[in-house]
Amino acid sequence: MAEAIHEEVHRHPAPTGFIRKYIFSLDHKVIGIQYILLALTAVVVGLVMSVLMRVNLSWPGTHIKIMETLFPTGAPGGVMSPEFYLSLVTMHGTIMVFFVLTTAPQGGFGNYFLPIQIGADDMAFPVLNMMSFWVTFVGFIVLLTAIFAEGNLTIGAWFTKLGESAWAGGSGTVGPIGGWTGYAPLSALGKIAGPGQGAGVSLWIISIAIFCVGSLLGALNFITTLLNMRTRGMTLMRMPLTCWAWFTTAILALLSFPVLLGGGILLLLDRIAGTSFFIPGGLYVSGALVPLHNGGSPLLWQHLFWFFGHPEVYIAILPGMGATSHILSTFARKPIFGYRAMVFAIFAIGMLGFFVWGHHMFISGMSPYSAVAFSILTLSIGVPSAIKTFNWLGTLWGAKIRFTTPMLFAIGFVSLFVAGGITGLVLGQTSLDFFFHDTYFVTAHFHLVMGVASIFGMFAATYFWFPKMFGRMMSESLGKFHFWVTFIGVYAIFVPFHAMGMVGMPRRYAQFGEYEFLKNTHGLVLFVTVAAIITAVVQIVFYFNFFWSMFKGKPAGDNPWEATTLEWNIPSPPPHDNFAGIVPEVYRGPYEFAVPGAPKDFVMQTEPEGGAIPAH
Repeated sequence: MAEAIHEEVHRHPAPTGFIRKYIFSLDHKVIGIQYILLALTAVVVGLVMSVLMRVNLSWPGTHIKIMETLFPTGAPGGVMSPEFYLSLVTMHGTIMVFFVLTTAPQGGFGNYFLPIQIGADDMAFPVLNMMSFWVTFVGFIVLLTAIFAEGNLTIGAWFTKLGESAWAGGSGTVGPIGGWTGYAPLSALGKIAGPGQGAGVSLWIISIAIFCVGSLLGALNFITTLLNMRTRGMTLMRMPLTCWAWFTTAILALLSFPVLLGGGILLLLDRIAGTSFFIPGGLYVSGALVPLHNGGSPLLWQHLFWFFGHPEVYIAILPGMGATSHILSTFARKPIFGYRAMVFAIFAIGMLGFFVWGHHMFISGMSPYSAVAFSILTLSIGVPSAIKTFNWLGTLWGAKIRFTTPMLFAIGFVSLFVAGGITGLVLGQTSLDFFFHDTYFVTAHFHLVMGVASIFGMFAATYFWFPKMFGRMMSESLGKFHFWVTFIGVYAIFVPFHAMGMVGMPRRYAQFGEYEFLKNTHGLVLFVTVAAIITAVVQIVFYFNFFWSMFKGKPAGDNPWEATTLEWNIPSPPPHDNFAGIVPEVYRGPYEFAVPGAPKDFVMQTEPEGGAIPAH
């Protein structure tokens, strides 16, 4: 059956026109690059927003001329209002979580390399694959529309015609002010809840719903492709760990995104149809009773959101774990330590991720018995995470390490994952979370373990697979400069965040000068802002290296890293159908390095045990 699918349904002719080849492409490799370019665009928007936030925190009242020009209502005289700051927080978080951390590792690198690594010539459903990207792209455009719907009076007036409450625009913000979690009832009431809560929230909900649909289409494709289209000899336990990570991530997406989609639909109905899923009765806003609503539960939204939200952490980081494992083994010139344990640890992390959402709600008034259960389950995730960490260290121990740029970023991933994960053990305990909740300690934790660690995994994957994708090498000197400044920079940003949280600095505040107990932290706030600006600016080096190397980089050859998996067995860049009509056959595992008696220190997966490759 699997071979029938492979032969009859899957293959499609090479495109001849520009539109079919580069825009509405059915080729998984082009679609993977489209996802990566979308993420590279989104991360610039998110990064600019974060720098603006840091500038306002360090120098409140600063006049920024371009802000006055673009957003005269939200930043009168070029000075950011508190509501404008909150909308930056919301949009920064939403863009980074959904359109960067979810899009690039799975949709980008997963789309490009999973079929090649299992010996398939494309994804199982090419048309569905194309649709998943364009649906995601539309979701991104809808989210960006919220910036103009709330930030521009003229465009806001157009949206207001759709509805005075749920679609009221032109408030002067760049979107909602309720945070990327969209907590109800703030997000369910419409414009009465504050600036940005009209059209901004409605567009935010629609954008996330569209994104959920695109992610579900992709997840179905990943799972079907991996289960049905592996080449001859590619058993499950011969797959690279990257494939296991993408497979587990697809399962997480398939099970979690429908919950967020359903919650988003219910939230939109509360806003436009008068339902009361999340709006309780007797609610007063600004001294006025909210009419027509009764019996809703704001906590229901939190349960629905975090049932998706915690698996989303692993949707973001598991592909980075897979890429890191793959890269560490390649440049340590050793088999990955404990391959089977790594596979089971990936699945254990994914499975346990569905049982810990309540640790985001310790202060919501939940039963202490429930809190203890969630706390124990949260701490238990440390076991498979520790297995992976010790296996990474075991892979490096005694190795002849090649300190290439991708290897540096992979080691950086391990460092950041451990540093961020340790504070997760702190926040997983109810007694400690009561104090740290909603402080910068939490911000430091999830930025390190979910944000920066995942991005280091993306950087490692980019530097590693760029030669295969474009047939040229990225500059090693620029890459290493990019690594060291970024690596030092992120620690200079987020280690002080922990100290700020320990003294009680709250999240989402636009400035802190009014609080006596925080005045002695201003020097630390300035230090973080300078580090953030330097770290953001140095990313220009990466962008230059990326796009310049596409056209001017040194020719790479088919296997510049002397790696063993199937993608390094084909030309760089790969042909349309990946293997030029020759079905590869796999004889061994993915990390056959330092094999005794072998002529080189690596053996390709396609090389038989006897050494002679049979004719086909």
